[in-house]
Amino acid sequence: MSFDDRLKECARQVNACLGTVMDGWADLPVVHGMRYTVGGGKGLRGFLVMETASLFGIPDAQSVHAAAAIEALHAYSLVHDDLPCMDDDDLRRGQPTVHVKWDEATAVLVGDALQSLAFELLARDALGGADVRISLTGTLARAAGARGMVLGQAQDIAAETAETPLTLDQIIELQGNKTGALIEWSCEAGAILGQADPAPLRRYARAIGLAFQIADDILDVEGDAAATGKRVGKDADAGKATFVSLLGLEGAKARAKALIEDGEAALEPYGAAAENLRQAARFVIARQN
Repeated sequence: MSFDDRLKECARQVNACLGTVMDGWADLPVVHGMRYTVGGGKGLRGFLVMETASLFGIPDAQSVHAAAAIEALHAYSLVHDDLPCMDDDDLRRGQPTVHVKWDEATAVLVGDALQSLAFELLARDALGGADVRISLTGTLARAAGARGMVLGQAQDIAAETAETPLTLDQIIELQGNKTGALIEWSCEAGAILGQADPAPLRRYARAIGLAFQIADDILDVEGDAAATGKRVGKDADAGKATFVSLLGLEGAKARAKALIEDGEAALEPYGAAAENLRQAARFVIARQN
């Protein structure tokens, strides 16, 4: 199956898994907001879980629960990230953000419910034995919490009022937490499911996670709101230090390309079985949204 087809197939399976969970829930605004939020994305993190798991012979029917968990948690982070007290965005994936469509209280609760759902999914027996489920839960909690994604968001907020712009090393650290932590978990989850050494996949994930953020910074300069599905030019308007502002546009593109090459090199132990992961790395910097 080609990368494009596999990406779509994984997203289909993840959305079906999430839909099945929510089908039996009450018809409440929070559930409407949850459904609204988990649809429409690329599903890259879920794909990474399922594709890395397949390297170790783990079937989709097993890995999809972990893939759905990371997509639910990622969706929660977007809902909260868009709030007026955070990035104050009114457009996400080409449609109004949750707090705009409903209200801020609903957005907070939608995010809270999606985060809880992520860990509920990781408790499913279908994922494997207790040791596997405990490892998945513990590592995701760390990646998402005060030493991972939440730390990165806090660092991002602090940078907005800092007396001096962030240095390149500080931006790399920030984005490694805010964006990279969940991408790293998505790849590490496949190794946990396969009870294998995660080191090569961790190297791959760190490379593509940083490249992903550099690509976002480039899209904020070169992208079109209709294609990206969100507001562009906001970093420059805010005078925010980014990979583009520090490296220049061409320098940022060169750094992203070098990271992708390093990520692909990390996949050598898996041979041809990792071809879709190589294609995913190239997709990270070629995407338009």
